[in-house]
Amino acid sequence: MTHEPSGPIIRAFTPSDQAAARRLILEGLGEHFGAVDETRNPDLDDIAANYIERGHLFLVAEDAPGLVGTAALVFQAGATAQIVRVSVAPAWRRRGLAKALVMRLIEAGAARGLARLWMETNDDWQPAIELYRVCLY
Repeated sequence: MTHEPSGPIIRAFTPSDQAAARRLILEGLGEHFGAVDETRNPDLDDIAANYIERGHLFLVAEDAPGLVGTAALVFQAGATAQIVRVSVAPAWRRRGLAKALVMRLIEAGAARGLARLWMETNDDWQPAIELYRVCLY
């Protein structure tokens, strides 16, 4: 008998994830804001160069047949990092995936000795605000 995984696998970004990760994040932004100017998100044009090669952490959540979540941790000076690019496909929302991604980032930050972890979002993006409250307080 074969045991099937019971949900997405969270793993490090690889260059083959580029198109799917960019699409997932931009679709989420478009869903929230109604439209998205892709030129205002140049970091997504080359995630490997803008995150991985600069020493940041970029995670993806994968479930057949593709990516269903993203989250990144951008390390800054002074043992500080920012959580960015948390995005989850609509079918996976409210199921704990975003929390799992953020908690993985928090754990990675703690392992690197971070003293301060921060994030920002729009005042009207209530699901994001609640996610961060649950994970960080």
